[in-house]
Amino acid sequence: MTSIPLATAALIGLALAFDFLNGLHDSSNSIATIVSTRVLRPSVAVAWAAFFNFIAFLFFGLHVADTVGRGLVGAGVVDQLVIFGALTGAILWNVLTWLLGIPSSSSHALIGGLVGAGMAKAGTAAVLWGGLTTVAAAIVLSPATGFFLALLLVLAASWSSVRSTPYAMDRRFRALQFVSSSLISLGHGGNDAQKTMGIITVLLFSQGLLQGDFHVPLWVILLCQAAMALGTLSGGWRIVRTMGTRITHLKPMQACCADTGGAIALFGATWLGVPVSTTHTMTGSIIGVGAARRTSAVRWGVARGIVVAWVLTLPASAAVGAVCYWAAAALSR
Repeated sequence: MTSIPLATAALIGLALAFDFLNGLHDSSNSIATIVSTRVLRPSVAVAWAAFFNFIAFLFFGLHVADTVGRGLVGAGVVDQLVIFGALTGAILWNVLTWLLGIPSSSSHALIGGLVGAGMAKAGTAAVLWGGLTTVAAAIVLSPATGFFLALLLVLAASWSSVRSTPYAMDRRFRALQFVSSSLISLGHGGNDAQKTMGIITVLLFSQGLLQGDFHVPLWVILLCQAAMALGTLSGGWRIVRTMGTRITHLKPMQACCADTGGAIALFGATWLGVPVSTTHTMTGSIIGVGAARRTSAVRWGVARGIVVAWVLTLPASAAVGAVCYWAAAALSR
């Protein structure tokens, strides 16, 4: 492997720091349901999720990394300052929403930061609008898909368990939660870690450190999966409380259906190469299982606050990414 210049190595470190924060911020997606139903203690749950986060690259292709690396901003626009602006914008937004306990999207923060920094350098011509439109559509479609899949799964599970006693039903779904939580952790690691892989890879190509067709080196894959797994292992308890208890009360059957519905949606998006938000998808799934019981079971005020954060994430992180690019460009002159 060609030796990496210090500035590029520092940006790779910054990208891995974002990946760590992504795992920290989004650990709630993987463990909130299994913790809220007391199937696993928090310390055990994060270790369980981190393991499946790390091995996710064994199960999925790298289509999402390709989309982030080549499908959002023109390759000729990307340089070290654009990557710095993208990562800094995403990290600042993630830290803010983590401190506030808001389950916003780390994925869309990174995409917003990249688009904002690219536009700060080259204007609207820098943006590949087809790719950005797909991401924008996923903001609506991913939680809606999670919502309807979880709703259908709850109805199917309720119908199949109609002759079971509450105790037997609870015991069965507590065991199944081990499977469903591992699936959502795989989906999270498979989709989210690839976004950082795409950022690092396009940086390496822009600096002439990789040649030929766009491809993600194995060392980049392993570093990104490890950084995300370590972040998940650190836990994001403020958001765990929001996802696991504040949106709706979850029992093991509902938690299992929420995880499974979210995982199916994430698997499909990852195989299609669409960089969706695990947070959005899981929030939609949790609302879906609450609404299956009755609409009043969902705390719609909390849900509305989360939706506002979703809407703000892309433009807010884009604005911060643009400001960080301009500041870095001014200092580098």
